[in-house]
Amino acid sequence: MVSWLDRAIASVAPRTATRRVLARQAFEGLARSYEGAARGRRTDGWHAPGSSADDEIGRAGALLRDRMRDLVRNNPHAAKAVSVLVNNIVGAGIMPRAASGDAALDREVDRLFEIWARGCDADGQLDFYGLQTLACREMVEAGEVLVRRRPRRPGDGVMPPVQLQLLEADFLDATRNGALGEGQAVQGIEFDALGRRRAYWLFGAHPGDATLSRTGGLTSRAVPAIEIAHVYEKQRTQARGVPWGAPVIRALRDLDDYEVAEIVRKKTETCVTAIVFGDEEAQQGIAPAVVDADGNRVEQFEPGLIAYARGGKDIRFNQPAATGGYGEYKRASLHTISAGFRVPYELLTGDLSQVNYSSIRAGLVEFRRMIDAVQWQLFIPMFCAPVWRWFTEAAWAAGRIPTPDVPVEWSPPKFEAVDPQKDAMADLLAIRSGTMTLAEAIARQGRNPDAVLAEIAATNAKLDELGLVLDSDPRRVTKTGSAQSNAPADPATEPDDTASSSEAVGEETDPDAEAA
Repeated sequence: MVSWLDRAIASVAPRTATRRVLARQAFEGLARSYEGAARGRRTDGWHAPGSSADDEIGRAGALLRDRMRDLVRNNPHAAKAVSVLVNNIVGAGIMPRAASGDAALDREVDRLFEIWARGCDADGQLDFYGLQTLACREMVEAGEVLVRRRPRRPGDGVMPPVQLQLLEADFLDATRNGALGEGQAVQGIEFDALGRRRAYWLFGAHPGDATLSRTGGLTSRAVPAIEIAHVYEKQRTQARGVPWGAPVIRALRDLDDYEVAEIVRKKTETCVTAIVFGDEEAQQGIAPAVVDADGNRVEQFEPGLIAYARGGKDIRFNQPAATGGYGEYKRASLHTISAGFRVPYELLTGDLSQVNYSSIRAGLVEFRRMIDAVQWQLFIPMFCAPVWRWFTEAAWAAGRIPTPDVPVEWSPPKFEAVDPQKDAMADLLAIRSGTMTLAEAIARQGRNPDAVLAEIAATNAKLDELGLVLDSDPRRVTKTGSAQSNAPADPATEPDDTASSSEAVGEETDPDAEAA
């Protein structure tokens, strides 16, 4: 840039001023390490404030939340993006399994949790896995959700006596900011002197409820942080979250406006009209106008309209002009929207015309890795772990288990296989090679390994009791359909001699079975 001093020097010594400017530009070029930090014509108007994440969210969070909810209500692409994320993060539910090492204790805790999960909703409508889906949906759509522990009396019919209440982010009193006692408050969240969450300032009802104006307004009170699970994605060191679709809110709105304009244009083009220019010599010299057969002024087009213009001798029809590019623009816009939501384009739109079997499998790898990170680094620590702690503490206080601290293993829902046979063979090879256990393979299917193994044992015992041999029983039949050489004896059918089963069947044994 040319300073006032450079201009003053240039008025008396232009060459000296020129050398000063060129030397300064060369110095700035050497000193600048990042092109993105350059200043000049290309970056004029680029406003990049250095404010904190909490300051940015405090000014824009509520509006972002309201706009995203409006888009999810009315824009099918926003609704689909939220649905895809929720279905992949939670699916049918992230299931817990007690893992204390004490088999009897684990069975009792799992049994108690299965009963409690059916009635844990304070609103009495959803089970534990339905609450997971609702919490995940709020986290994606609104940016955050609050889960409040609600202790119950022994006579309330809930065992253990505790329930969960989901609260939208609007319940937080965002006006609570600044110093508060020995700590401070940030948008309704109170921190102590060490920066730990101490309390949440919550309204007694949703601030958007129209009935509040008749109940004397809104008042908030502090709820201990130990009673609240705050679920949101931390992209910086912020105290609150923002909607996941925030980067593409404008893109979604612009696509809506474009589609409306395209529809209006198409409707206008379909209005084939005819205009008759003058049918009487007496009309000559009268001010120009377009009227219908009854002499009424025409102010809008309708299909089949015939209008009359004064002062002419001709009849003309409108000629709609076809315009292209709609499909290309919409596809490009949806690519932008899918990137903003971190959802593959094919899952957002259902358009598989541009992919094949291999490309869709490869394209889902990164998405599934992102979902895996969200499950284990965000949703399980922020939602599932606090809920499990509340459950075990309530069960211990009620005298149902001997300790309030019961370790747990979580099993997120499996990803549906594009080719189930290949995925099953991959799991089989992993189990046989020792890189994965059978319990791990069952847990990846979203089921409890102990329950599955117990069910298998019970089924095998029933088959033996009835004297049935199924082709699916690996104890008796190989993968090729022949009998196992070391199959257990069947008291109902086994002869008295000691002939081997392989000799009785007359077929070779499976080498895989011998290796096993």
